[in-house]
Amino acid sequence: MSNFGIDEMLEMQRELQEQYKDIWESISPETGKNKLLWMIGEIGEVIDIIKKNGDKAADDPETRPHLTEELADVLMYYNDVLLCFGITSDELKRAYTEKFHRNMSRWKK
Repeated sequence: MSNFGIDEMLEMQRELQEQYKDIWESISPETGKNKLLWMIGEIGEVIDIIKKNGDKAADDPETRPHLTEELADVLMYYNDVLLCFGITSDELKRAYTEKFHRNMSRWKK
């Protein structure tokens, strides 16, 4: 199975946005604020699953699919936010890589 990357997710979100452009809010920085709030709500649902199921949330065959679905919801809103602010996968990779290197040297032993 191949990796599932940001570019593929962004393209899928663009498709969804196009499909529902007459019903959903348009993609814009203003909408990005709302998408962030929706994403936080989805993160809350992930937290609820973990709170209710503890360590078994990832291992239980009945709980794991629900946990995975809620995490997918978080990623969908995350990608909507990237679209709303026009952030490309290249920009994200650059920022992520820079942050990674800063963090790697932040707490040296």
